[in-house]
Amino acid sequence: MEFPPIAQVRQSVPQPRVDDIPGTVRRLIRESRITDRVPAGGRVAVGVGSRGINTIFVIAKAAIDELKAMGFHPFIVAAMGSHGGNTSEGQRELLAEYGITPDRLGVEVKTDMETTVIGTSPIGLPIHFDNNALAADGIVLLNRVKPHTDFTSEFESGILKMMVIGLGKREGASQIHKLGLTGMREVLPAVGKFLIKNTPFALGLAILENAKDEPAEIVPVDPDTILDIEPQLLQRARALMGRLPFDQIDVLVVGEIGKNYSGAGMDPNVIGRLMVETMPDFDRPKVTRLAVLDVSEESHGNIVGVGFADLATERIVEKMDPEPFRINVLTSCFLERARIPITLPTDQEVLRVCLETCWRISPDEARVVFIPNTLEVDHLWVTPALKADVEAHPHLSFETDFQSIPLDEAGTLDQESLFPHSVRGRRASGAYVSA
Repeated sequence: MEFPPIAQVRQSVPQPRVDDIPGTVRRLIRESRITDRVPAGGRVAVGVGSRGINTIFVIAKAAIDELKAMGFHPFIVAAMGSHGGNTSEGQRELLAEYGITPDRLGVEVKTDMETTVIGTSPIGLPIHFDNNALAADGIVLLNRVKPHTDFTSEFESGILKMMVIGLGKREGASQIHKLGLTGMREVLPAVGKFLIKNTPFALGLAILENAKDEPAEIVPVDPDTILDIEPQLLQRARALMGRLPFDQIDVLVVGEIGKNYSGAGMDPNVIGRLMVETMPDFDRPKVTRLAVLDVSEESHGNIVGVGFADLATERIVEKMDPEPFRINVLTSCFLERARIPITLPTDQEVLRVCLETCWRISPDEARVVFIPNTLEVDHLWVTPALKADVEAHPHLSFETDFQSIPLDEAGTLDQESLFPHSVRGRRASGAYVSA
């Protein structure tokens, strides 16, 4: 088969951003009411999760430095539920990848998995909470507010979810996830309200990211305002998200899936596929064939989200580490996304089968889009069938002429040349530093 040529397209939607991240974080903590909630010289647990926030080290360091300057004694606590293989060592390793270490921050980093049952949820299940955070005089949570990859509700990914699931550790996460959508939409907010009143939660810093994975806003969230403010922040975050600019795509080729790009491996809000039992997919984009070629190094073999794809390479399955993959999927209770798609030996074979099965008579008619991952969608490559769509879009422009798809003799796509500024491209060039 002769493949259609591709050209690079740039999305240039205006993006707000926080220019002075450390200064903003320090000012927000200093101007907050934390001194009213935490006694002078008190121990403050600073919650950090596993969600791959690009600037989390800078934010965490500024928060630690300011808390120290105010006379408090801060320490880091892992707030990531069952991630990291549900072990203290695994969670410590995840935090270290973001630069969250005792040496770099000058404070203790606590990743113990032990919890205390401090109450009962509205449906009679125990409410678990991290022992280290519970023993502190105050809790400060640092988390991104954004649309969740599994459900839609007033409260999705954010400070409240970090408190309930992140600091609930394995048992707390399981109690919410095991109820599926009911747990996320109804039980999570109810447990969150209980924890606000019955733990030393003192302040949250909600990070809203733009489409370039940069902080667009950092907003302080207090215990007495979180239930009103976080739903508003979620809507602002939804408007800031990077998205694919086409309503209908015949073939979508995703270079890498990974936990560093989305908690679901691929962001459903980008690919248009929710794949949650009993729930419909999103209205847009409509993708006929979705292919994934690789999994990121940062995922350590956790290929969660591979089930979104129709086709994948054999090397993805070969890179799978079954234990964290299994724990992640079973804890989430969303099993459909974990199903292994049809796998083929090479990228070239995957692309060929995509074109043969995408319901177009000729490959030249196929509306094909290549992206490096679902987080970095400011640059993409498209086939000539999308030329008119690009030219009609106010925020799209061609960066190159149409050219042959760069496949080597082994049939491997040269992702690094297509996307040199992506995480994968920077990783290959030695320019990528995770923290």
